Amino acid sequence: MSDTVLPDPDTPFGRRVRDRLAAERVVWFTTVGPDGTPQSNPVWFVWEDGGFLVYSLTGARRLSHIQDRPRVSLHFDSDGEGGDIVVFSGRARRLEGPPPPHENSAYAGKYGEAMGHVAGSREKFGEAYSVPVRIDVTGVRGH
Repeated sequence: MSDTVLPDPDTPFGRRVRDRLAAERVVWFTTVGPDGTPQSNPVWFVWEDGGFLVYSLTGARRLSHIQDRPRVSLHFDSDGEGGDIVVFSGRARRLEGPPPPHENSAYAGKYGEAMGHVAGSREKFGEAYSVPVRIDVTGVRGH
């Protein structure tokens, strides 16, 4: 994990952010639609080099959203009572070159079995969710 964008690991918040990045399986990814309305969707992710890597369906509207308006946010669910809030801001872009999700060792290690449940097999998941998106995190806030 890149420490340059994350809060100080010696603080309680900094430790919680790192713990959640390691343990969480879903993050809410918010883009902005053409009419200015925020569009939040739950996505699977891996954290690497100061940002998120997600894989998107080829026809997902979020792809046109980030092309036109790359500023995005992501957040984890709260603890159910409004606490343990972690919100990330950043810039999203489509990537060329990463392996498909079923061949990405970090992603497949985290979601391999679930990929089969969603699409019938890891390979079919990789065909459906074939667009890698990188979110470079520029800020983190929460409590």
